[in-house]
Amino acid sequence: MSFTSTQPTDLLHDAARRGDVAQLKQLLQDPQVDINAQNGKGHSALILATYDDHIDAAKVLLDAGAAPNLQDASGNSALMGVAFKGYADIARLLIERGADLNLTNGNGGTALMFATLFGRNELVKILLEAGADTTRKDVRGLTALHLAGQQGNEEAWKLLGGEEQEG
Repeated sequence: MSFTSTQPTDLLHDAARRGDVAQLKQLLQDPQVDINAQNGKGHSALILATYDDHIDAAKVLLDAGAAPNLQDASGNSALMGVAFKGYADIARLLIERGADLNLTNGNGGTALMFATLFGRNELVKILLEAGADTTRKDVRGLTALHLAGQQGNEEAWKLLGGEEQEG
């Protein structure tokens, strides 16, 4: 037996996850819908849309007032998720709309650290150009530069200033 919720916020989350822009616009007209409501994992509609690479849905949500810096139950933000997944266009959108470049999750990780760790070098460039802090340390005391070295990510190492620090 399957159960489908018809609660407005659940419907909003489902539409965001699917990237259904028409349904999002319709649901956002309902005063009962809390655009920043979070599900049991702490995911907001914006986080769900961005994690699934739905840029048009993300634009609709941001235009309607979605908070770009909400964090899920692990402390991850939409920007951290797209840095992990490598979604450059959504990262640019989130940054333009006020995403905090240096927000940290429960492990002290930042979007720059995620991009570095997972070899998303285009995202490393975007985050650096936007002013991401390269000196932030996670709970283990590691910076993005340390992570680039550990991963053997030579391009990120150079982008993060590793060549200047080698000598």
